[in-house]
Amino acid sequence: MALPRWQPKPPAGTAELTRVFTNLRNWLTGLLAALATLMLTIGGVRYLVAGGDPGEVQKGKAALKAAAFGYSLAVLAPLFMNVLRHVVGG
Repeated sequence: MALPRWQPKPPAGTAELTRVFTNLRNWLTGLLAALATLMLTIGGVRYLVAGGDPGEVQKGKAALKAAAFGYSLAVLAPLFMNVLRHVVGG
């Protein structure tokens, strides 16, 4: 006589929690990429229009560094969200 295999059910709300984390990751990645693109544009324009003024050149470089940091956060956002999901238990 074959007994039916018992499969444990996932906890209630797990699918919703996974969906929330997926949506949050997508929004966070998009927002970070958009802000990094804006900083890249502003930094590039400031650097090009500096006209040799060392202060403006430094401000342009700082904006370009901020853009690079923003892009790196956008790339790492899925990793951060996976770690957070595992900490919360989803």
